[in-house]
Amino acid sequence: MATLSARSLSQLLGDWRALESGPAYAGLADRVRLLVLDGRIPLGTRLPAERELAGSLSLSRTTVTAAYSLLRDAGFLTSTQGSGSVARLPHSAPRAPEEDRPDVLDLSKATLPAYPGVAGAAVRAAELLPAYLGNSGFDTVGLPVLREAIAERYRLRGLATDADEILVTIGAQHAIALVSRVLLSRGDNVLVESPSYPHAIEALRDAGGRLRQVSVSTDDGWDEGTLEQVLRQSNPTLGYLMPDFHNPTGQTMSDELREKLVGLASSVGTILVADETMGELAIDGPAHTLPFAAHGAAGNRPILIGSVGKSLWGGLRVGWVRAERPIIQRLARARMAGDLGTPLLEQLIVADLLGDYDAILELRRAQLRTGRDHLSAALAERLPEWEVPVPSGGLTFWVNLGAPMSSQLTLAARNEGLLLGAGPRFGTDGAFERFLRIPFSNPVGDLDRAVDALARAWQTVGRFAVADQNYLGALV
Repeated sequence: MATLSARSLSQLLGDWRALESGPAYAGLADRVRLLVLDGRIPLGTRLPAERELAGSLSLSRTTVTAAYSLLRDAGFLTSTQGSGSVARLPHSAPRAPEEDRPDVLDLSKATLPAYPGVAGAAVRAAELLPAYLGNSGFDTVGLPVLREAIAERYRLRGLATDADEILVTIGAQHAIALVSRVLLSRGDNVLVESPSYPHAIEALRDAGGRLRQVSVSTDDGWDEGTLEQVLRQSNPTLGYLMPDFHNPTGQTMSDELREKLVGLASSVGTILVADETMGELAIDGPAHTLPFAAHGAAGNRPILIGSVGKSLWGGLRVGWVRAERPIIQRLARARMAGDLGTPLLEQLIVADLLGDYDAILELRRAQLRTGRDHLSAALAERLPEWEVPVPSGGLTFWVNLGAPMSSQLTLAARNEGLLLGAGPRFGTDGAFERFLRIPFSNPVGDLDRAVDALARAWQTVGRFAVADQNYLGALV
C-alpha cells in the first residue's frame, strides 16, 4: 500500500487556506476530497498521521482530526487503528463510475467523439484479419502495414522516416510510460513544462525522474531563459515537451525556438521527447506540418510520440514512438516486461483510416472550430470576468478565472453534474489555482450545458467561498 508523507500532501494541498473563510477543518477536508476525486491522491493510499500532518501544515491536531472525521463521514477515508487512514471513494455498493452516469457531463478529458468512419473501417479490418490468424498474435513492434503508413505520414510532413523507426504502442500514454521507464534511471533530472499533461508527469515520476520545470503561458509561450538555464545547469536526461497546441495552454513553439532547443539539448546530452498527439489539429490555417524531430541532425533526433486518440477516437488504443533504430530496439525489448503488444485488429483499423487521414483531419478541424468559437462566445456572454485566450488549434481553453478558486469551482461544478480538471491537476506543486482547463471538443449541446453548470457553480463559489460539512457529502 502506498503511503503519502505529510510533506507530499502539504505540497499537493498548495495554498488551500487562501481560499477559505470558514472553519479550517472543513476547508482542509474539502481540498483532500478534491485530490481524491481528481486522482492526485490514488485510491488505497495511506494518508499521513494526524499529528504529522498537523505539524507540516502548522495546524492544531484537533483541526486535522476534525478534517479526517469529516472525510470518514463522507466516505472518502477508511481508518483502522494501527493501519492509519486510507483514501477511498464513498460507494457503499457497486455503482457506475461518476463519468459514466447519464446525468453527469464529463469534460475532465479532452476528446472528440469517434470519427464516423471508424465502424466501416472495423468491418474492412475484420475482413483482413484471417490473414494474420496463423501467427501468435503477440506484436511488440507493430504490423508492417501500419508502421509503413505512419512512416509515410512523417515523410509527407517533411521528415524522412522508415518503418523500422516506428514502434506501435497501446496509445500515447503507453508510449510516454515506456520511453520513461527505458531511458530514465531513478534520480535523473527531467525537463518538463509547467503546466503539463498530468499523466505524463505521473509516468516520469514513476520512472524515478526529478522534474525540472519550465513555464509555458498563454501570453508568452515558453520561458526561453529558464529553458536554457535548466538544460545547461541540470543536464536533464530527458526533456518532455508538447510543442504543438500545448496541453493545456494551446501554445505552439516557434521554429526559431525549436532549432535553438534541439541544438542546445544535443550539446548537453539531453534526449528530447516531443508529444505530437495534437500536432495536426490546427484550427486556424494550416498545421505546423514539419515534425519536431526534423530540426535535429540524423542519428541524434528527438523522439516523437503520436496517437490517433485525439483525431480518430480514444477507444482506438493505438499510438506510436518515432525514434532512431537503436532506441526502437531497446523499447521493443523492454516492452515485454509490461505488455505483449498492440491488438492486431485495432492496428488494421488505424492503417485503413490513415489512408484518408487528410480528409479526416479537415473534418475534425471544422468540428473543433465550431466548438471553439461557440464556447468562446458563450463564456464571454455568461462569464465575462474570465479571461479566455483563444488558441489556434488543439482541444482546450486554459481559462484565467481572475481569482485562485479553481479547486472550489471544480467541486461546485461536480454538484452541478459537470466534471472538469482543476488547474492544479496540470501542475506539480499545487500551482494554477487561478486557471481552469475547459475542452471545446464536445458537441455544441454539451458545451451549452457545461456553460450553464459553470455559471451556476461560479455563482455558488462566489456566494459561499467555503465548503462545509453538508457540501462534503453532496456526492455521496
